[in-house]
Amino acid sequence: MTKRLSRREGTADGARVSRRDVLAATAAVGAASASAGCLSDALGGGTASVSSTTAFAQFRGGLRRRGVYPDASVPVEATHEWTLRDVNTGDHTAAKASVVPIPGGDLLCPGDSGFLWRVTPGGDVVWRTDVTGATRGMHGTPAVVDGYAFVGAYDGVLTALDVETGDLAWRADLGDAIGSSPAYHDGVVYIAVEYAEPSGAMFGVDAESGDVVWKDQRITDHPHSTCAIDRDAGRLVVGSNDGYLYAWSYPDLAFQWRFDTGRPIKGPVATHDGGAFFGSWDRHVYRVALADGTETWSTRTGGLVMSGPAVEASTDTVYVGSKDDRLYALEAASGKERWAYDADGAIIGCPTVAREHVLVGSYDATLHAVEKTTGDVVWRGEGVGRVTSTPRVHDGAVYFADRASDAYLDDDGDKSGALYKVASGV
Repeated sequence: MTKRLSRREGTADGARVSRRDVLAATAAVGAASASAGCLSDALGGGTASVSSTTAFAQFRGGLRRRGVYPDASVPVEATHEWTLRDVNTGDHTAAKASVVPIPGGDLLCPGDSGFLWRVTPGGDVVWRTDVTGATRGMHGTPAVVDGYAFVGAYDGVLTALDVETGDLAWRADLGDAIGSSPAYHDGVVYIAVEYAEPSGAMFGVDAESGDVVWKDQRITDHPHSTCAIDRDAGRLVVGSNDGYLYAWSYPDLAFQWRFDTGRPIKGPVATHDGGAFFGSWDRHVYRVALADGTETWSTRTGGLVMSGPAVEASTDTVYVGSKDDRLYALEAASGKERWAYDADGAIIGCPTVAREHVLVGSYDATLHAVEKTTGDVVWRGEGVGRVTSTPRVHDGAVYFADRASDAYLDDDGDKSGALYKVASGV
């Protein structure tokens, strides 16, 4: 039976790879990216003390972006425990950013307002930092490493912040816009960057200094997609508005291949068992071999696919949304449909898979909790605006954000979107 919520206001991936290999690759890739121009300088002159091989937390749970949290439990009966207003203040159609946990249990919440919040599980704001004055703010989700958060914004700048204080460590001016989320591994932050021409590039940035250590600008249109790194397959992959999925070897970062869908690839890419999984505006979900870029399968949906797939290895299942209002469960090996759930609104954010449920937001201003084996809805959590952020499960609660809507106006009369916490009912 569907339950409606009451409302109250209120990585680890594989073995170590030497960072020296990544830095040495700059020279090897130089010929491929020689036409890209000079490397950007870090702004602000600060440094971050970063030594970990892998991140404490990053978008979709790790480098492979699978979006699966097998030990996480979703409340079966739940309520909106609290709401943090004015996180999102714009109506740009890109999916909104998601919260990430930091050591000690608090969470970081980025917004298209340009602010980054540190929030306690109880909803108290520890600090709020103005990261960017760009009109579209932040849509990417930070990576958190050794007490620092790395996040890009629509001013084209990658910023490192101290999570304890909210102070900026450094800012690296990389291009004209960043709508993607960073990937951190072994001292380097990898991120897709957009240029106004339109064109784009993949960057590797030293996490301590903000210096650029690798750049490849072969992408011919805006890369809004978030990259995935699959260390078992030895690949870094990212999609772009030019319709191509691009692949480099990893960690040496030599270009390998590109796969053409003919329409923009907007969403994050996920990897599993030698394959890259992603959606395209050509209305298909794809599995492409990481080794050589050949298509394994494609499954057509009824709408554009901007959602990034969640891939559950233990059940061989891919969960992905479409603008046809449906959340699909597909067989990972073949692309065959297992079930489709009608969310009563377009889905452009990514689903999140927990122990027994799949969570996904919709244009119907609702977060949907669905039983993952059957596709039956368990509950719906109502927001105010369109729910396009990727839900995050943390300590038995679910956090999600919605797009700004004139259904809620701030003190100045401007429309606003919020961060919501859904927890067990009392």
